[in-house]
Amino acid sequence: MKLRIAVGTLCLAASLAHAEVSATPGVRQHGEYTHTADSMVQPSVKKGRLEGPFEFHSTIFPNTVRRYWIYVPVGYKAKKPPNLLVFQDGQRATNPTGSLRVPIVLDNLIAKHEIPVTLGIFVTPGNLSEHYPDNLGMDNPDHRLPEYDMMNDHYVRFLTEELLPEVAKKYSFTSDPKRRVIGGASSGAAAAFIAAWQKPEAFGNVISAIGSFTSLGYVPATADKPMQPGADTMPGLIRKTPIKPLRIFLQDGSNDVNNEHGNWWLANLQMLSSLEWANANADSKNIPGPRYDLNHVWGDGFHKEIHGGVLMPDMLRWTFRDQK
Repeated sequence: MKLRIAVGTLCLAASLAHAEVSATPGVRQHGEYTHTADSMVQPSVKKGRLEGPFEFHSTIFPNTVRRYWIYVPVGYKAKKPPNLLVFQDGQRATNPTGSLRVPIVLDNLIAKHEIPVTLGIFVTPGNLSEHYPDNLGMDNPDHRLPEYDMMNDHYVRFLTEELLPEVAKKYSFTSDPKRRVIGGASSGAAAAFIAAWQKPEAFGNVISAIGSFTSLGYVPATADKPMQPGADTMPGLIRKTPIKPLRIFLQDGSNDVNNEHGNWWLANLQMLSSLEWANANADSKNIPGPRYDLNHVWGDGFHKEIHGGVLMPDMLRWTFRDQK
């Protein structure tokens, strides 16, 4: 199942099939997408339970606090550990009227048996405070960049050594990386990809929407500290590192941001090019081992979550396509 789209073309791919009606009849505006029924509450569908928000203090990221939610799906059985979805920027991912609406999508797809029963963990970045600020709403807390955009293993260690064990005190979930997916949008997508890259034994699937594979996390070297690389180093690392057993879905739009940190659209094209090159290189040299399992949808959107939200049902169906 390939979900591909040529930029600027109105074709049948899921991305543009649901374009909004523009103010000018018959003319679609750039970046216009609307949700399908799979992202809307269906009265006949039984709803999973969204617990939280809970506060969590990290020792890996000292002096920070974050919020997280647990989505407990219909059909959850502790003795039959479900699949796992970990999604960054949980305040937006769980917003029922936002762009992503992930719990609603999980309700609908699980009810139709299009994906397996899946436990969800939705987590915000940390904030440098004793308690998470009540006035942030959908905005970003102040420790997002150091957690999401820096090329190191700190964030995946926070997930695997701190947050997941905390959730496991109450709920069971699979330990099989092929049944675990980590996802996010923007810097949350960079964090998701870096986490799976650092520990593919923990996360075997990645969902990336408008991924910030740019130099946001780059910090120049000083007299007493080495340079800190950002997510912009990822395409080069992919080309120079043995292939990891990852299934990856990329989404971006040709009108994404272009600023002092980089060009998001070109960065996502580079990510796909590097992943495809790695597969082709391994094939040409008969290198044994895994290949990247890839899918992508390019559109004409801006740096907004709406296109990724519209695609979320297809992203999850494709990711879990062999586990119905």
